[in-house]
Amino acid sequence: MGVKNFVDRVFTVISDLILKLLPASKQEKQAFAYYKAGMTAQAEGDYAEALENYYESLYLDEDQYDRSYTLYNIGLIYGKNENYPRALEYYHQAVSLNSNLPQALNNIAAIYHDYDSTMEISKEYEYIELAKELFDKAAEYWYQALKLAPDNYPRARNWLRITGRAKSLDSF
Repeated sequence: MGVKNFVDRVFTVISDLILKLLPASKQEKQAFAYYKAGMTAQAEGDYAEALENYYESLYLDEDQYDRSYTLYNIGLIYGKNENYPRALEYYHQAVSLNSNLPQALNNIAAIYHDYDSTMEISKEYEYIELAKELFDKAAEYWYQALKLAPDNYPRARNWLRITGRAKSLDSF
């Protein structure tokens, strides 16, 4: 049994216990069950099934904190499928509900950083201006992610320093 299978089994056991023991409404428990099913499907690479479950969870779940993680996971799926505009949409929604999601901020930054390579720009000047704008956006989101998780994202920290966009990273 691999580590991944062990982690998956532990998650399943713990989440089943939470569903049974947590003083939550039937609707909240249903929302969590859909979220759990979405995570399982996502781990297995069945993204269509994962999205169906996540959307059901969003429909039922009223807790903003829980919804932020569901939105984040939806963003992951769209990003994995290279639908970056949709991924950004869901990451931004997740951050608007929970500003303490450094992983969502990191993913937003990564998309902005790499986004210019997927665009077709007719003039070199337009390309340079767009790249600068997207890099500035990436820097802002990486800066926010590093404020929340200073020990994470060493490549982002290095990129910020190399490009002169570091602000005051050493303060945290």
